[in-house]
Amino acid sequence: MPRSKAETLDWLRRISGELSTLTVKRLETELPWYSDMPPGRRSAVGLVAQAGITSFIAWYDDPKATPWIAADVFAAAPRELLRSVSLQQTLQLIRVTVEVFEERVSGVSEELREAVLLYSREIAFSAADVYARAAEARGLWDARLEALVVDSILSGETDDELPSRIAALGWHGHGEVAVLVGTTPPQLDVDQLRRTSRHMKADVLIGVQGKRLVLVIGRAEADAPDGDDDEESDGAAPGPGFMEIAAALERGFGDGFLVLGHTVPSLVDASSSARSALAGFAVAHAWRNAPRPVHANDLLPERALVGDAQARTTLVDRIYRPLQAHSSDLVLTLWAYLDNGRSLEATARELFVHPNTVRYRLKRVSDVIGWDATGAREALILQSALILGSIADHERARPASRQAKR
Repeated sequence: MPRSKAETLDWLRRISGELSTLTVKRLETELPWYSDMPPGRRSAVGLVAQAGITSFIAWYDDPKATPWIAADVFAAAPRELLRSVSLQQTLQLIRVTVEVFEERVSGVSEELREAVLLYSREIAFSAADVYARAAEARGLWDARLEALVVDSILSGETDDELPSRIAALGWHGHGEVAVLVGTTPPQLDVDQLRRTSRHMKADVLIGVQGKRLVLVIGRAEADAPDGDDDEESDGAAPGPGFMEIAAALERGFGDGFLVLGHTVPSLVDASSSARSALAGFAVAHAWRNAPRPVHANDLLPERALVGDAQARTTLVDRIYRPLQAHSSDLVLTLWAYLDNGRSLEATARELFVHPNTVRYRLKRVSDVIGWDATGAREALILQSALILGSIADHERARPASRQAKR
C-alpha cells in the first residue's frame, strides 16, 4: 500500500542517521581518496553528506516554500575543504550518496525516487556553482596580487614580501627575467598571452597601466641560454631568447612601439629591466625605423639624450670603458672612423695606417663590445658612448687637477 507524503517524511527522518552511516561506509570502500584524507577532513566530508540528506528531507517536505537549499549543503564544510577536495571528487561524493539513497528508498515510492534524482541534479549544479565562485574569487585575488607585484617591479619598491607574493602566484620562471612594455590593445586577451608564453617555454606576469601593457617574462625551464646575452652558451640545448619570446607575444599588444628591457638575473631584479623598457618606450618614436619589438639597449642614444642616467651609465660602462681598458688604439680608431663619416680610407690617412689595419681594429671593437661600427644605427650608439665617456673622464679629471694645484 503506497505511503502518504507525511508517512514518507516521517520514515525518511527516522532513517536519516542510518543513511548517513551507510554513505560514510560506502565512501570508505569506493573512494580511495576519501580513505587517504586526514581524520578532520574525512569528518568534514561526512558532515557534507549528512547535510545533503537533511537538506533533501527539508526540500521534499515543501520544495516551494524553501528556496533551493542545495547551496547550504556545502556551508557545513570548512573553507579549506574546497581547496583539498576537487570538483571531480565532490561529484563522486554526490554520486555515492545518491546511490545509497536510491538503494534504501527503492520500492517505497516512484515519486520519492524522482525527487531524489531531481534533487541530486540540483546538488550537482550547486557544487559546480560553489567551485566556480571559489575559482572566480581566486582569479580576482590572483589578478589583484599580480597587479600589485607588477606595480612593485615598475616602481622599484620591492620588499621582503615580494618573493612570497610571487610564489603565491605560481610563478614558474627560473633564473633570468626581462620586461616587455607596449600599448594595451582594445580587447586584451590575457589567456592568449599566457598560452603563447607557455608555448615559448616561458612564464609571464601581466600588468595593465592605462594605455601601457607590461609583461614580466621569465623562462619556465631552468638553464635555457638566452640568445640576447653577450655571454657564450655553455653547450646547453638552445632555447628561445627573450627577443624571440617578445616577437611571439607581439600580436597580443596594441599598435605602437614594443620595447624589451635588458636581461636581469632574477625576478627580484626585474625593476632594472623595467626601467630600461619604460625609458625606451618613452623615446622609441625618435627612431624613425625602430623595429617591433626593439631592445631597450638599441635606444640608448635617445634615452641618454632625455637624461636617462641608466642609459648613460650603460653606454659608458659597456662600450667606452671596455674599449679603453683593452686598447687605446681601438678608441682612437673608432673616434677617427666615426668622425670621418665611416670612411676606411679617410680614417687610414688620418691615422697613417693601411685601410686593412682599420678594418682589423674595427673588427676587434666588435669582438670586445658586441656592437659593429660599420652599421649606421650601431655607429650612433658607439659615438654616443665615446662622447659620454669623454665627458665622464673630463669630469673625473677636474677634481684631480684642482687637488694637484692645492
